[in-house]
Amino acid sequence: MAKLKLSKFDYELPKELIAQQPAEIRDKSQLMVVGEKIENRVFSDILDYLQEDDVLVLNETKVMPAKLVGQKSTGGDAEVILTKQENNRVFECRIKAKNPGIGTELVFGDLKARIVRQNDDIFDIEFDRKVTKKMLQRKGTLPLPPYIKEEIKDYSRYQTIFARKEGAVAAPTAGLHFTPELLKKIKQKGVKITKICLHVGFGTFIPIEEDEVTKHEMESEYYEINPVEAKIINNCKGRLICVGTTSMRALESACDETGKIKKLHGWTDLFIYPGYKFKSKTKAMITNFHLPKSSLLLMVSAFAGRNTIFKAYRKAIKEQYRFYSFGDAMFLYKQLS
Repeated sequence: MAKLKLSKFDYELPKELIAQQPAEIRDKSQLMVVGEKIENRVFSDILDYLQEDDVLVLNETKVMPAKLVGQKSTGGDAEVILTKQENNRVFECRIKAKNPGIGTELVFGDLKARIVRQNDDIFDIEFDRKVTKKMLQRKGTLPLPPYIKEEIKDYSRYQTIFARKEGAVAAPTAGLHFTPELLKKIKQKGVKITKICLHVGFGTFIPIEEDEVTKHEMESEYYEINPVEAKIINNCKGRLICVGTTSMRALESACDETGKIKKLHGWTDLFIYPGYKFKSKTKAMITNFHLPKSSLLLMVSAFAGRNTIFKAYRKAIKEQYRFYSFGDAMFLYKQLS
């Protein structure tokens, strides 16, 4: 088998197409439907592509206020994004500061912390007291993707309307396009809506650096699927449709070789790239437009075919679609094996 080179998943994107603000109305973003042909629609038109007995899989993770802005005790700015809670005082995190190292003290107003472990760009910090959810709500803010340079007016727009289980450091952005009214219409059409959870980690923003794709290692993310929701998915009579790469990753991690969900929770470092054999019975997916050389771009290329994806991306650039987290959406049909 020929080596899979990262350079095959690169493209140039004009900076002005990187969406800095969400669409004024969630379901009025653009929708590109990609199958045997490519169609340009509005997201609310997704209703035309869903059928009775389809099962729509949503990710109900909620972005936590994981970003803390403060200073080092010696002066100098420090920005921390909490990525995993080890206990009630110790968190794994990413730190943006000058020369952080073990023993460095960080100050966030009346809350203090000290770096106790470092592994390359990943740190453990220990706070001077027990950290509660209420404290993080007061001290922290939602961490936005690094390519969003503008301050957004309403941080609730970086949460899906069905976000319920706090624990992510990034939103499952394909779900940002849904409104309560649209979900109601989808249900009225006879589509079953099921909700699972995968807490999106910081790794979603980390570019692949290995030119040979298969050498890349994914960061682990936690997922869980309620037994009732698993039964709905396993008994799907129509088409199984994933909303977002996160829902897809959770299902593929939970399924056995027959496509049935068997493992209801756990940590997954599954890396999906072209050549991957999908286990779940997913027939279509809704997703946004992804960064060049990213694991998410490789996943959708595995699902719909690299040539199909790049043809769609070229058309999206030509027609001024908005890209990335606050950008427009795609409805992708799975390529025939």
